Amino acid sequence: MEITNVTEYEAIAKEKLPKMVYDYYASGAEDQWTLQENRNAFARILFRPRILIDVSKIDMTTTILGFKISMPIMVAPTAMQKMAHPEGEYATARAASAAGTIMTLSSWATSSVEEVASTGPGIRFFQLYVYKNRKVVEQLVRRAERAGFKAIALTVDTPRLGRRESDIKNRFTLPPYLTLKNFEGLDLGKMDEANDSGLASYVAGQIDRTLSWKDVQWLQTITKMPILVKGVITGEDARIAVQAGAAGIIVSNHGARQLDYVPATISALEEVVKATQGRIPVFLDGGVRRGTDVFKALALGASGIFIGRPVVFSLAAEGEAGVRKVLQMLRDEFELTMALSGCRNLKEITRNHITTEWDTPRPSAPRPSARL
Repeated sequence: MEITNVTEYEAIAKEKLPKMVYDYYASGAEDQWTLQENRNAFARILFRPRILIDVSKIDMTTTILGFKISMPIMVAPTAMQKMAHPEGEYATARAASAAGTIMTLSSWATSSVEEVASTGPGIRFFQLYVYKNRKVVEQLVRRAERAGFKAIALTVDTPRLGRRESDIKNRFTLPPYLTLKNFEGLDLGKMDEANDSGLASYVAGQIDRTLSWKDVQWLQTITKMPILVKGVITGEDARIAVQAGAAGIIVSNHGARQLDYVPATISALEEVVKATQGRIPVFLDGGVRRGTDVFKALALGASGIFIGRPVVFSLAAEGEAGVRKVLQMLRDEFELTMALSGCRNLKEITRNHITTEWDTPRPSAPRPSARL
């Protein structure tokens, strides 16, 4: 079957992967309302394309935290990628580098920061969970910095793991032939089988629930890397992130895997963007499956977007070639959307190019008075 869009990889991944692994990647929290809404909300944003504009040349390049990339489409952190494919994070790193974009490596990767750095050049960010043992956190941040990583994406929405019922049913645990490579050799306990989700039990034992805004400032004392705060979905928290010295915000609901019945990230985006008042860049993570989605996010003020599940599903289906194809398809669709909307570069994408369900109705023209 010829793959013509990103979504088609999920069905192939479902066939190829063990049920426990597929369910882990695919599922959301509790009723999975937010999981559906992350996609559905994009469908309620419509285009207002402009016509008769010379779109023979389209420039999609952008600069993120000072790093020039080929397009505003980046790779989100997704854990344990070697469950999807033996090459795991190596393949993803090479594909992102080939596409000229940024890869974010998960703390819970099945390849270490050093191993990913060894795949060759590329701009890479490191996603960080803060463990109770702060010495481990310090050590990990310093290792990422030494390995050439350029920013920290601090995940702030996971003081406890969301209730993912598929993982409970499947008694999810990391397959025995894999390890969380960044923590190998450290006495941190293992992700063993538990009465529910092995990952939930691991998080309960290791992740620091006392994490607060003070820790954003503490991180700035142990690294020169800029800190992106990942997991903000309200204007109130966006304002505090700016005050705390964050270099950027990633609007994220953790792929709808934490608290169910929070808004889709695309619905929360504009509130966060307005609250930052342009002082720091805001990125969107969650639900992007089309180039049209990328355009909508940028029209609502995002500086770029991150994709997660499309990466692991395409990785499961076709390894590195699959991830390359996903990035290329999204790039091609985004370029086409820009052309058909009359935008030649990212600066030309404006709020006026879309209309949303929460916009105030545009005043209609007065009707001519009827002649008596």
